[in-house]
Amino acid sequence: MKIHRAKAGNVCISADDPIVIQTMCNTHTSDIEASVEQCKRVHEAGAQLIRLTVPSVAQVESLAEIRRRLREDGIDTPLVADVHFSSEIAIAAASVVEKVRINPGNFHKDHEKACEQFARLVDVCKEHGTAVRIGLNHGSLGERITTLYGNTPLAMKEAAWEWLQMCIDNDFYNIVLSLKASNTVVMVEAYRLLYRQMEDGGHIFPIPVGVTEAGNGDAGRIKSIVGISTLLAEGIGNTIRVSLTEAPENELPVAAYLADRYDHKLHSSLTGITLEGRKATATYYAPSKERLMFDFACDFGKRLLDRQIDELELKGIYIDADGNEISIDGTGYAAYLVDEVMQAARRRFYRPEYIACPGCGRTMYNLQDTFEDVKRRTAHLKGMVIAVMGCIVNGPGEMADADWGYVGEGNGKVSIDKGKEPVMRHVPESEAIDLLLEFIEKEKAE
Repeated sequence: MKIHRAKAGNVCISADDPIVIQTMCNTHTSDIEASVEQCKRVHEAGAQLIRLTVPSVAQVESLAEIRRRLREDGIDTPLVADVHFSSEIAIAAASVVEKVRINPGNFHKDHEKACEQFARLVDVCKEHGTAVRIGLNHGSLGERITTLYGNTPLAMKEAAWEWLQMCIDNDFYNIVLSLKASNTVVMVEAYRLLYRQMEDGGHIFPIPVGVTEAGNGDAGRIKSIVGISTLLAEGIGNTIRVSLTEAPENELPVAAYLADRYDHKLHSSLTGITLEGRKATATYYAPSKERLMFDFACDFGKRLLDRQIDELELKGIYIDADGNEISIDGTGYAAYLVDEVMQAARRRFYRPEYIACPGCGRTMYNLQDTFEDVKRRTAHLKGMVIAVMGCIVNGPGEMADADWGYVGEGNGKVSIDKGKEPVMRHVPESEAIDLLLEFIEKEKAE
């Protein structure tokens, strides 16, 4: 079995290296000052890789300038160019930064043309020592793959394996592979299939893991932990991105917790488990309220996803900021954490399920505030899946599981989508949430 190591600048990623944590800027890459400042903040917060979106060839120059300024200031954190659709942008960026993220299936509708462009990219990456992340997302696999395998975890694995095999054939191994989804069940199954395929093929490549479009707040953190920890517990995953619809520096403490836990630098505060049939009662003595939440999601997310248990009860104590012991036995907070973990594992829905991207340089509206407004006004729609997406690049594909979607178009306009199909385009932002609710209520009345 060959274990491969990817190298992006001074960062090594493999099963034999410590887990690497990363994040992505939500600034416009063309705004060099804002991007440099945000890179500095996430560097200080612990980011070991920093990704920036590159939607045009012109912004490759901006990316080069951002990198130059960071290096002048003594910050050597590797930068990753996030590229969609344009192989020419990816090829240009590969000579500028340490790593390029691509979905090669989007390089061209004609598969042979896409393969030709991918081969060009590989040549440039070999020349410059640039790493490549082959990143496929549920819902944006392309017609060719979905015709063969449907929009399934198997399709995700097959698409990734096809491009991976092309790299092996071209003697290029500086790659990582990701298969992300907002649905934790789909995400876990896709990664498991890919890892088994790599084992069978005799090549273990590094794997970035994450739940895409996880949302924000406790729900986004718990959902991310449930999905990511399930894989890390099985030895799947070498670098982590926790995608929150918040400032990118907020993602890093969650990622650092997961890295420390699965690099065996910290242990759960769980003190005991009682099993009665298919119900588990967990007792904790946690050093903080946050650690209680993180540990609980880690300890029981995998058990729920794998259907080892059906019900949960949470008991115990956490230490508050003043050093007081706070009992959670029989409290609303304990019940709330149980509900959130059950929902994250998609075992029981007690509120709407939200899919919301973290935002990036392609986002053309105030995503965080809009997401909070959508959540507030749709909180009564228990079990419905609602997506709030920053742009039309990833939006339609990555909200594959959503019943309804709010997708930014730019220039103050929004598309209202039902499933994967727009029902109204070019809606002014000021009217969009009202219209979304009108469509939902109309459908419920029919």
